[in-house]
Amino acid sequence: MYSRGVRGAITLENNTKEDIKKATIELLEEMLKANEIQTEDISFAIFTLTKDLNADFPAKFARENCNFQFVPMMCYQELDVPEALEKCLRILLNINTNKQQNEIKHIYLKNAKNLRKDI
Repeated sequence: MYSRGVRGAITLENNTKEDIKKATIELLEEMLKANEIQTEDISFAIFTLTKDLNADFPAKFARENCNFQFVPMMCYQELDVPEALEKCLRILLNINTNKQQNEIKHIYLKNAKNLRKDI
């Protein structure tokens, strides 16, 4: 079994609790589905938000809505790089899997698709 990283990102319309909740759930569900991940296979999750998103913690919504009660999680503010994508939530899941690295499907939704045009 290997330890693998699964990346995802999504942009939000507004800095509200509801938008952060909706984006967190949408992105996590797509990441889990695309990679056939069960929550017990997740070692930990890291969430980052751009500085313009601070209405709530995405980890809270993962715990409450995505069965992440036993997944260690941390939330961070993304590095504030000039001209970077705004209102962006990013997730990194560290998982235990038998998949090869090239089999992992990284998920980029909405305007975050511009972050990784190569995949």
